[in-house]
Amino acid sequence: MDTNKSDIKTHDDVYKLVSTFYDKIRKDDFLGPFFETLITDWPAHIERLTTFWESSLFLKTKYYGNPLEVHIKVDQANNNSISEKHFGAWLNLWIQTIDELFEGDMANNAKQRARKMGTFLYLNIFQARTKTE
Repeated sequence: MDTNKSDIKTHDDVYKLVSTFYDKIRKDDFLGPFFETLITDWPAHIERLTTFWESSLFLKTKYYGNPLEVHIKVDQANNNSISEKHFGAWLNLWIQTIDELFEGDMANNAKQRARKMGTFLYLNIFQARTKTE
């Protein structure tokens, strides 16, 4: 156990995770283009996703939004080109970022929730494609 790392405990911790993660996403040649073409206000995006993850991890902040609907629209805006490889790359980068910054039960929970969310979004994006064809 690395004594320099702590668990994810506060809003500031979640913000640090989300902002560090999306800094990496924006520089990533494989994933970055999906985000750069559609997100025009990065500070607002980071705040929205911080609230989402805070809600998901701590179960006390209320998140208002529909992540599935947003991801289906992103897929459609990119000619239905999101694949399982994109979700795998996203998840690997998320886990790598968590491991660099944190450790503990909540950090592990953030990894597990991302795995479940990725599977859910992936399956539903592909299901939405069959409804529009």
